[in-house]
Amino acid sequence: MPKIGNITLPEFPLLLAPMEDVSDPPFRAVCKDNGADLMYSEFISSEGLIRDAMKSRKKLDFSEEERPFGIQIFGGDEEAMALSARICETVQPDLVDINFGCPVKKVVSKGAGAGVLKDINLMVRLTEAVVKSTNLPVTVKTRLGWDDQSKNIEEVAERLQDVGVKALAIHGRTRCQLYKGEADWTLIGKVKNNPRIQIPIFGNGDIDSPQKAREYKNRYGVDGIMIGRAAIGYPWIFREIKHFLDTGEVLPAPTLEERVAVCKKHLYRSVEWKGPVVGINEMRRHYTNYLKGLPNIKEFRSRLVTLPEMQAVEAVLDEMLEYYKGYEFERTPIEIIDYHQKCPL
Repeated sequence: MPKIGNITLPEFPLLLAPMEDVSDPPFRAVCKDNGADLMYSEFISSEGLIRDAMKSRKKLDFSEEERPFGIQIFGGDEEAMALSARICETVQPDLVDINFGCPVKKVVSKGAGAGVLKDINLMVRLTEAVVKSTNLPVTVKTRLGWDDQSKNIEEVAERLQDVGVKALAIHGRTRCQLYKGEADWTLIGKVKNNPRIQIPIFGNGDIDSPQKAREYKNRYGVDGIMIGRAAIGYPWIFREIKHFLDTGEVLPAPTLEERVAVCKKHLYRSVEWKGPVVGINEMRRHYTNYLKGLPNIKEFRSRLVTLPEMQAVEAVLDEMLEYYKGYEFERTPIEIIDYHQKCPL
């Protein structure tokens, strides 16, 4: 079983990727219910933490039921990264993760996220500063390299391990690819099979079915898989992959009752964490994904995204249960959400 420091994970763990504006506590709760083994906060600016910015501090929130849980930080300054790791330590997560993978321009332009891929020496110094500043295990999430001419992940993995990183998650694209094209796991497999590498290696990118998860597990030998965009609107992917790996059987698609139950839990948690106004407003972007596939859904969806009170939203969801009674969802490929303008890692 893979270990991250003193954290023992299941034999083949499934990790929920940190996704800005998506993987908040309400979303993480429904993914945990459906089998996610390790989860992370949304990525947090080291500078924001140091300034005590409210948005950054809020992202430190997590519940005991989410453990094992990691807080992910990003930045390009060694002192700021070290100090932010110590701030993270005060809320007692299980690990601190460093973001060297976010490709969006506003992060990269500040010399953070995937922007650090241009300077491996800086990446190593930033990582070492964090490792030395905290007693928590430190992990890293990164990409293959900056572009096709600088796919240096094999060297990066060795050097990060040498300065004390306890696990590495690798997204199978370069920064210049953003989320276009197909993720290439070939180099992820090479890192995993490098005899020098002793830490767990987790693969990430384009896992959208139980069959693909098993294929990539067997082909590349990774210690676990990190799933991001495929879980948006479909947290059941974790339990489906686990069931398929254990039995070779594909679970039936989640029923309408299951989908509505998840909608409600996500809604309750959203309101509890963000308050009634923001909680209801921010939940609206999730209904389309949860209810995808239902015929004649437009009228219900229009009401769900305009109603201002939780009880009214609940009433519409209950009405849908009656309207679609007996409807069976077809098993269709999970749609990877177009999330390029955000930062799924």
